[in-house]
Amino acid sequence: MRLKSFHAKTMSDAMRMVRQSLGDDAIIVATREEEGGGVRVTAAVEEDDLPPAPASGSARGGRAKAPARPVEPEIDVGEVVADALQRHGVPASLAEQLIDAASGLDTEDPRLALGSALDSYFTFNPLPDGRSPVKPLALVGPPGSGKTLVAAKLAARAVFRKCSVGVITTDTVRAGGVDQLAAFTRLMKLKLATVEDPDALAGAFEVHRRTDLVLVDTAGRNPFDAEDMQDLRALLSAGEVEPILVLPAGLDALEAADMAMAFKAVGVRRMLVTRLDMARRLGSVLAIAARARLSFCDASISSKVAEGLTALNPLALARMMIPAEEKAPAVKESAPRRSARSAGWDDDEGHQDHEPERTPERKPSFGRGYEAEDDEPEDGEPEIEPAPPPPPPRRAAAAAKPTKPATAKPATKAKAASSPSSRTLP
Repeated sequence: MRLKSFHAKTMSDAMRMVRQSLGDDAIIVATREEEGGGVRVTAAVEEDDLPPAPASGSARGGRAKAPARPVEPEIDVGEVVADALQRHGVPASLAEQLIDAASGLDTEDPRLALGSALDSYFTFNPLPDGRSPVKPLALVGPPGSGKTLVAAKLAARAVFRKCSVGVITTDTVRAGGVDQLAAFTRLMKLKLATVEDPDALAGAFEVHRRTDLVLVDTAGRNPFDAEDMQDLRALLSAGEVEPILVLPAGLDALEAADMAMAFKAVGVRRMLVTRLDMARRLGSVLAIAARARLSFCDASISSKVAEGLTALNPLALARMMIPAEEKAPAVKESAPRRSARSAGWDDDEGHQDHEPERTPERKPSFGRGYEAEDDEPEDGEPEIEPAPPPPPPRRAAAAAKPTKPATAKPATKAKAASSPSSRTLP
């Protein structure tokens, strides 16, 4: 396997370079944003899948022809992307812009096309991992969005990388809010500071002034309650802090977008998506980022603290929306298979099941692909072993000697010897 890294200004440019250098069979191993600007994409490809080298005129025999690659069926990238966006419930106006951007890319991979479209429309800015000092991060959002679990995951990631971490909680109203985060910090041997007002939060910031990463777990706020949002605004004014919006996937697109607009009014610029393991439609996630113009940062795809967070990038989000088995258009099934699949659904509507015709033989059916032997007896009927042919006459006395009649084997023993069903059925 051959690995190669590409540096470009945008993700779409990097993907184009990967395709030109390594071909369509290249696998994206890692993507990251460079500190000086641009992105770096690392791709891998098998040596046999490398595109053929250009022919050299100095080769023996004059011109050397590259081996012809097998012709693959063409894929309508725009159609695959459009189907994926419709299935995820993306608003029509946003879906139309993404389809136009994806159709303009010269690629036959729908996920690369969708990733390029997402990169041209959205911004991706992952959260710091604690290796360099940053301003404190305050996790804000509606009740039940997963802020406490995200705080524990961010703290665990920084501790794993040998960084100093300070954890502060302002969730003193919810029953068990402090105890839940305290259980996590106790396992990581971190001290948990509990504050109730902006002045106490300012003092906690001063204590952790030299800490690599400071995390603030806030109480859930109703984005449509003016008093709740005013309290949150006062809390965030206690110091130089960056609020991070934590929202779960699977919400109503318009409702979630209204929530994001309310939190953006208090200074939110980045969004962290949770519960991706429980959501099958991500249209609301795109609608939130599009309307509130928020940057994607990280995502939580598990309720376990040890599994941590995943940094979102255009290609990772595209892979979530178009799984690997959906890259190619689905092959149309034959009529008998469709009727067999729909038979169970049409029972309630009075339709009869469509079954293939069978000849009236004594052959039990034990499933698809199985055929009983022709000489298998019916239930309860003993199988008679045919008598051997008589030997040729040697002498007149031997011909007059009566032959021994054939005896019938017991039914159970005969079935075990001839019928494969006795080995698969009880």
